[in-house]
Amino acid sequence: MKYNRIFLNHYFVLGLMFLTTTVCAQEQLSLQAKADLLFEKYEYYNAAQLYGKLSESKKVKTRNLERLAESYAQINNYDLAENWYARVAQRADYNKKSLLQYANVLKQNGKYAEAKAMYGRYMDEQGDDDFVKVALQGADSAVRWIAHPGKVDILPFNDVNTPLSEFGMTATPNKLYYAGETNDITVGKSGMTGHSFLRLFSKDINASGKGSIVSDGSMNDAKYHVGPVASNGTGDKLYVTRTNPEKEVQKYRKEGQKWSRSTLELMIYEKQGNDWKETAFPFNNVKEYSLGHAAWSDSENRLYFASDMPGGLGGVDIWYSDLQSDGTWSSPVNAGAEVNTKYDEMFPMVSGNKFYFSSNGRPGMGGLDIFEASVKNGKIVQAKNMGFPINSASDDFAYFVQEDNEIAQKGFLSSNRKGTVGGDDIYRYANKKPVFKIIIEGKTFNKKSRELLAETNVTLYGDKREMLAKTLSNGKAEFTFDADKNSEYKILGERSGFHADSVSLSTAVPTKDTVYQVALYLEPIMEVGHKFVLENIYYDFDKYNIRKDAAVILDQLVRTMRDNPTLRIELSSHTDSRGTHRYNDVLSQRRAESAVDYIVSRGIERDRLVAKGYGERRLVNGCADGVKCSAAEHQANRRTEVEVLSY
Repeated sequence: MKYNRIFLNHYFVLGLMFLTTTVCAQEQLSLQAKADLLFEKYEYYNAAQLYGKLSESKKVKTRNLERLAESYAQINNYDLAENWYARVAQRADYNKKSLLQYANVLKQNGKYAEAKAMYGRYMDEQGDDDFVKVALQGADSAVRWIAHPGKVDILPFNDVNTPLSEFGMTATPNKLYYAGETNDITVGKSGMTGHSFLRLFSKDINASGKGSIVSDGSMNDAKYHVGPVASNGTGDKLYVTRTNPEKEVQKYRKEGQKWSRSTLELMIYEKQGNDWKETAFPFNNVKEYSLGHAAWSDSENRLYFASDMPGGLGGVDIWYSDLQSDGTWSSPVNAGAEVNTKYDEMFPMVSGNKFYFSSNGRPGMGGLDIFEASVKNGKIVQAKNMGFPINSASDDFAYFVQEDNEIAQKGFLSSNRKGTVGGDDIYRYANKKPVFKIIIEGKTFNKKSRELLAETNVTLYGDKREMLAKTLSNGKAEFTFDADKNSEYKILGERSGFHADSVSLSTAVPTKDTVYQVALYLEPIMEVGHKFVLENIYYDFDKYNIRKDAAVILDQLVRTMRDNPTLRIELSSHTDSRGTHRYNDVLSQRRAESAVDYIVSRGIERDRLVAKGYGERRLVNGCADGVKCSAAEHQANRRTEVEVLSY
């Protein structure tokens, strides 16, 4: 979740279509002008495509690389953002804030040691920074949390998740409510995301299948964003956050372009027969501030909400107002420093004597983290980070407790962590108590020498490429992870100066404690002339386009080159002996060039790569023309190879 998409600063660009049409009628915009215009309009996805083309220039501007990196960060593609920020950080004329953004992206990708180094570099150049100090504390804590994750199942709620964004699940006795984007063409689109404005969805609590847009009353009639929502215990009173649909409050002008700023407000919907009565929360003040993200206390006499109203500690704070016996509301009270910081706190939730909220102003894993506090005598105290896997390196928010008893706590949270099918997804969580213990044990090796390779970064991923745990192999090159039954895993080993290695593993349903043994062999890349094969890169017959399974392997090479910025390689493609020499030469050259083009598109400089097709001229066995060979023997010759040219 991007904070500026969901809470404040909903900017809607006015007059740009007229501006663009007018300019184009007089002269054709250059590629640079088009990219800059899209960036200024917050159309980051489209801007990234054009800045990507500009990055191919032999004299690419640092500003274009910075904007390309920022565009990818804005649309939550942190892998590509990291690649481009890595190039920015190697140049002499970068904007200093790019180092901070690079460090934040590294943290979002779970690279805490690298993030700490970049935060340190930023502070060396810029001086002390309170935000960076908090970020550094969070990076240290995150390493501990990820190495020892909590016993909690986090599963995507696929009944509601789509390739669009969904978040903020709330349960009533009969329904589930949440906010989401839609493909409904009657709903307008946000210029920032390129997707629709948010709408309120619901589904019957026991029904399977996707939810649908709420059609009751006027809840979804607003022009801009609608959601998230809170409910009382019976589900007949809803508190809906929405962007104020009236005329925009503040206007801005820059270089012929116009923007206007809208604010959020809280609307109350009370069920009356078959209709819903709409009233505004009395402390809305759309000309001065935003207010939303409501949550009831269990007693339903106190409403918590988030706002940037005057008098807070800074940024967005959590406030509360009490419902009086005469039906009026008391003046808002700030929840205090045990919850709020100078940065942003939102998405409050109360369950019994526990208070939950999200913050980016406290030590955390990255983006928004979920915190748990206690409610004592009406005061919120002892806030603590809920750790991993409730939190991730991405944004984690909208924690909702649906069930809490002596056996387990279950509910929902929202996140844009790796593995989501959309921008934001809704996840179910539940405490887990396994009957049998399943462990993955492994060692890391130097592939060339077969010697143990200690202090290697090892990451455990789930079947959706979500990070489940991360550790460093010890002095004996050993590592261990806890695992679940009947699950698919990928274990990735990475270390500077080596090409990464990974293995996939499936666990069974055990009848006793079970240990799985794995080994990771990392290829050294420090020696000029050293060659290694990229395993499992396949092309369709007679084709040279990059398949999805090949892209996964090439992405590992991209990471290797990004993490070793002086590395220069030849990437070669080889065929078997079937077909003519000329045909195989042409096909292999096209395949090599296609692989290089893909790597360049991921942020690696083209002058660090040489594409070479050798056809059938470098067979690894005796399967030459006229020699009868098995399919496996021919396959051994069809390979993609890397040779180190300089390091």
